[in-house]
Amino acid sequence: MLKRSLLGLIVLSFSFSGFAQEVPLSLTGERTQGALLLGKTSPDASVSLNGERVEVTAEGYFVIGFARKAELEQQLTLSLNGNERQQVIELAEREYQVERVDGVPQRTVTPNPEQVKRTKKEAAKVWKARQTNSARTDFLTPLVKPAEGRISGYYGSQRIVNGVPKNPHYGEDIAVPTGTPVKAPWSGVVTLAEPDLFYSGGTIIIDHGYRVNTTYLHLHSVDVEVGQKIEQGEKIGEVGATGRATGPHLDWRVNWGNERLDPALLPSLYAN
Repeated sequence: MLKRSLLGLIVLSFSFSGFAQEVPLSLTGERTQGALLLGKTSPDASVSLNGERVEVTAEGYFVIGFARKAELEQQLTLSLNGNERQQVIELAEREYQVERVDGVPQRTVTPNPEQVKRTKKEAAKVWKARQTNSARTDFLTPLVKPAEGRISGYYGSQRIVNGVPKNPHYGEDIAVPTGTPVKAPWSGVVTLAEPDLFYSGGTIIIDHGYRVNTTYLHLHSVDVEVGQKIEQGEKIGEVGATGRATGPHLDWRVNWGNERLDPALLPSLYAN
């Protein structure tokens, strides 16, 4: 049986040998494409999203994320002692902007064969850095923004670079001067620290636990090393215009595993 309290807490009722055991399920965050949701259930429950197992902390917390064009109906499954119940999560569909970006160095728009080889190697390194699944729970702490400034680029927008259609933008751009400190929004462990990647220039990736990681691009300086533990609010680098950029800004991103999510939606995790 499915019940909903006045506080929006979803409760699934399980029946064992003639008696009922209630297993709570709460979800916070915006239910839309590109969102990360924070869940809470019984620590003894098993959770899966669309058939894929989701790790649960010792306190019963878990996170799930949805791609830019995720299906609007997602199936969350909870299992306890051999009993199983399902909850459909309905997502709102989003419309994304079209952004025209001109004046980008042409070598980063149409790289030569040697540069293409380089970018493939770098992409593999970035992919590997995002495959962590540690037991850290930094994402449970309300985040601080890595920099404050004018938002100049939006998640999900279709990019047309020097007149050529490119992949959508998967970060939030914050336009601030070169040298502006970049702060860690959560505590974590550095899994990538590269001063000069072809497309993204100075790049940092930080693991925050349970497949949640954040990325910082186009940095003027990278002030951390792989394996270094970072505290929330600690300076990790400085804003720049390295890689494929037309001016100084911070492009920062959030992933849940390989799902690329919208950083602008993160504050909604802590709204309740």
